[in-house]
Amino acid sequence: MTIKHDTAPQQTSPQETLAQIIGAQIPKPGDYGTPITGLGFFRREHPSPPVVCMVEPSIILVARGEKQLWVGGEGYPYDTSRFLITSLDLPANSEVLAASPEQPCLGLTLKLDLRMLAELIAQSDLPPTRDRSVAKGVGIGSVTPAMLASFERLLALLDEPESIPVLAPLIQREIHYRLLQSDQASRLRQITSVDGQGYRIAKAIDWLKLNYTSALRIDELAARVQMSTPTFHHHFRQLTTMSPLQYQKWLRLNEARRLMLNEHQDVSSAAYKVGYESPSQFSREYSRLFGVPPKRDIAVLRGQG
Repeated sequence: MTIKHDTAPQQTSPQETLAQIIGAQIPKPGDYGTPITGLGFFRREHPSPPVVCMVEPSIILVARGEKQLWVGGEGYPYDTSRFLITSLDLPANSEVLAASPEQPCLGLTLKLDLRMLAELIAQSDLPPTRDRSVAKGVGIGSVTPAMLASFERLLALLDEPESIPVLAPLIQREIHYRLLQSDQASRLRQITSVDGQGYRIAKAIDWLKLNYTSALRIDELAARVQMSTPTFHHHFRQLTTMSPLQYQKWLRLNEARRLMLNEHQDVSSAAYKVGYESPSQFSREYSRLFGVPPKRDIAVLRGQG
């Protein structure tokens, strides 16, 4: 008697489908852009300690593996069942928790369109949140089947590039809508509410990013976004986990690092260019942020490059 075995193929999970698409697109470790505006992929093949980074308002989805973002000393782990969302430009540290050459950590980043979110909130007649528990600009949400399905359709467009200009904006709009239906909706509603504190802090951050080399006067920046100085300082720290001056310092030091690494400027030139008056003070603060003095840091980065 012949015994028949069930040889039905195992169904691939939506996350693994995304991982296969991403893995086929980027065979080597790194961060990559795509032809779809605002969409990027990443691949990591080994666990790694926290690395300094700036995270834009975005959703970060892991299709395979596990990562963690550190903001203000607090860790936010995320994996195939949990997505990371940031509603502000946040200085942070990114860590890879689970990855190997055989099972690389694969995922995607999609920049949030805050104007699109505001439009969807208005159309859905959703009120601005008054929930104080979402005061921070970063959070972890639960991945939903509807969210995964819309991302799968977005990635499928990479195989028909002629359709990207027409269909990608429609699918991205659906993804934003799915986020407003997720457990992170309150955080997004807070940052897009024009009369809310989060919206004003976002405007202040935009100004800081453009004017980080200038001397910072907190009272003038608070007035610019129509807030009292104490209220501005309180909400800025609550959302970003740092003071406005610390935020400006972070911007300056990272731009100086870029100037030394990519434009081969020396330490003093980079320090003066980003607004420092003292190269020695610059070196001290640089060492505090990156863990090593500027020259040694750049030498290591070039050796890895």
